[in-house]
This record gives sequence, C-alpha cells and structure tokens, in this order.
Amino acid sequence: MSGGLTIGKVAVIGAGTMGLSIAALCADRDVPVVLLDRAGPAGDRAGPARAAIERLPGLRPAAMKRLEKAALITPGNVEDDLGRIADCDWVCEAVFEDLATKRDLLARIEAARRAGSVVSTNTSGIPLRDLVRDMPAHLRRDIVVTHFFNPVAVMRLCEIVPGPETAPDVVPAFEAFIGVRLGKGIVHAKDTVNFIANRIGCFFMLMGLHKAMDALEAGASAEAIDAALGEPVGLPSTGLFGLIDLIGLDVMDFVAKNLAANLPQGDAGRAYLRFPAPVQAMAERGQIGRKAGAGFYRMGKAADGSRVRETFDLRTGAWRAEAKAVLGDRERTARDLIVSQGPLGRLAWDVVGGTLAYAAGLVPGIADDIVNVDRAMRWGYAWAKGPFELLDELDPLDVAQRLEAARQPVPAMLGVLCAAGRTRFYDAEGRAFLGVDGRMHPQT
Repeated sequence: MSGGLTIGKVAVIGAGTMGLSIAALCADRDVPVVLLDRAGPAGDRAGPARAAIERLPGLRPAAMKRLEKAALITPGNVEDDLGRIADCDWVCEAVFEDLATKRDLLARIEAARRAGSVVSTNTSGIPLRDLVRDMPAHLRRDIVVTHFFNPVAVMRLCEIVPGPETAPDVVPAFEAFIGVRLGKGIVHAKDTVNFIANRIGCFFMLMGLHKAMDALEAGASAEAIDAALGEPVGLPSTGLFGLIDLIGLDVMDFVAKNLAANLPQGDAGRAYLRFPAPVQAMAERGQIGRKAGAGFYRMGKAADGSRVRETFDLRTGAWRAEAKAVLGDRERTARDLIVSQGPLGRLAWDVVGGTLAYAAGLVPGIADDIVNVDRAMRWGYAWAKGPFELLDELDPLDVAQRLEAARQPVPAMLGVLCAAGRTRFYDAEGRAFLGVDGRMHPQT
C-alpha cells in the first residue's frame, strides 16, 4: 500500500442499526456511501438496504443533521452488488456479532475489493486475530477494527484496533478520516477481548449486579443503588440498573458469554460472568429492559390512569411504585461516598473501587497508556472522569493502602505510581501523565 493513503468513498456492508448509522454519519459529512445488505425478493433486490435508508427520518436520536444528504447513500445487496466496493477506499463490515458470519463476509470482501483500499470490521469485542486467522496476507495488512459506539451520531468514541500485520499507514488513514472528517474521538486499543471501554464497562456492570444484591440484602433500595452509582462517582444518572435496562439483559448475556470464551485465566472478571439468580430469572422470562417494556424498571399505570414508574424488587419478585432516593450529605462525592459507612459506602468501594483497580491492572495489556483508557470511558460510557482521573480524585495512594489492608493485590499501574514516588497519575494541569515506565509524558 502506498504512502499518503486517503479515504474518499465508503462501502458499508450491513444495514442494521450500526451499519446504517455509520453510513449516515459519512453521508452527513458529504462522503458518498454504498450500503449493502441481504438481497430482497426479485424485482427489489436492494429493498432491505433501501428500507433501512428510508428509516432515517424516524430515528431517535437523529442519525443525521442534514437528511437531504441521505441521497449520497446508494443501496444494494451483497449477492448482486458486491463488485461496487471496488470503487471504494474504505469497506466497513458491520454485520451482527457472529464470528463465522463475519469471517465469511470478510473473505468475500477480500475477493471483491481493489488493491489500495482498507477494510474494517465493526465489532464490540470479537478479537481481530480470530476474524482474520488464515486470511490472505493482503487483507491482514489492510484491516483494523473500527468500534463505533451506539448511537453513532451521539457517542464520540471510536476505538481503532490494528493487528500485528496491519500496515503502518492504515491506522493514520483511519485517524484522519474518522477522527477529523467524521469528528470522532479516536482511542487506540489493543487486540484483546472487548477492547477498552467494554472490557471495563462490562466488568463494572456484571460485577455491580452481584455487589448490588449484597447491598439490597443489607437494606438499600434499587433507587438508592442507582443514585450512589451515578452522579456522586461521575457516572451517568442511569446508575447501574438503569444502564443495564438501557442495554438489555440479552446483550449483557451475550457479552458475558464472549468474555467467558476469551478472558484470560485468572482475570477478575471471570467471577461475575453468571447473573445472580433473581436477575437470571428476569432474563429467562423476557424481562430484559426497556426494549421489552420492563427490566429493573417499567412504566405502569396508577389508579387514576396516569403513568407512573415502577421498580422491580429483586428481593420479593414484585413490582412497586418507584421511591425517589435521597443521598446523605456524606454520600454526595466519590471520596465521601467510598469512605462512608453503611451499604452504599460498601457498595461504592466494592463496585467503583473494584472497577478502578481492575482498570489499573489492565495497562499496558489493553492499551499502551492510561490516556486511551480514560478517554475510552469518558467518550464511550459518558463517565465524567476516566478511571485514572477518578483515582486521582480519590487519592491513588489511599486506594493502594486500602487494597493492601484488605489483602488484595495492588494492580500494575498503582504499583508503577507507588514505585515512582508519585501521588497522582496526571500533573496538576492535566498536561502530562504517568507512563508504564514510571516517567511523566506529555499528553497530546
């Protein structure tokens, strides 16, 4: 592949929510797109892709700022029109998360694309090495993972994951196009299961479900748990249960199975890959979240016919009226909450402290530095602060001492900080960060 690689025209294969959203984002930036999906019936072979484009005006949140630019998206199907990708500089595979399906499609893409084009697979956690194993060397040189976060038009994050054979000019080409032309925040991740944001975010959710059961048994309400695991620690107001309702227990179950197959032995996340029994029962009866009309919360009707929000009580298995939670004065900041007494303080230390410790043990395994980890969680999960920024707020030396006092291992980056004689991961101005080598490096 020649130097100075640029991306002009794009092909997106897969017209589901993610593929359509990527195509819409490109068109909104005046980039022509070929959108291919399965073949429709005779006489309307491009029908599925065309129907997807026709859904754009009704999508909420909006996938495009300028709907008239949808005219730049040309519909087609993978049976008749795959040859059209030969005119494209970037071919983005965005079909559903199934290894065999993606591998089959990538082989077909390789046969149809032109030399000099680049390929990406949009996956939330399937390792690139599994997708390209035994594929032609030419494809392995030209491919990366581009993990956009949904909804694409709203979420800033795009994780870029190269393989060991990816040519040196491929990642810069994606940085320029996705980061500059499409306006996304680029995070550089390594080819590990679930990459950065989902590795840490899913640990938070899956472990959180188990620790929340302890807090419920200790007398905390679901609403108080969500309040504690929200604004005080810089997380979205959905908290834990509300976030999982938004994602869906079905998706969380899929994620857990993927983690079970790919997490390294000894990884702390392996302890939380099965739902607690009451949550498993919810999933089995289809009570999976907002998409099903009910999860941990639902909208019900009061006696007067008005709509009211209801909470599912995991202890009793019954619905009740939502009870707004009010945190105490000593529970309104992350530092105060984590040192407070009672079930919410223990929950915050277990879940937030545990997640921060988990993240601190993953560098440099999932990313070369802490900056990419912090950006991934801010841009992908809407955390106000990334894990290492939050550790600085809590006092990382105090966190390390608490872990030692509890006879828990001090994770790698906390060990680096202690060995370097530093008290923070970032300098006071946020312009430099602690590297895995124990030295401060300028943040670019």
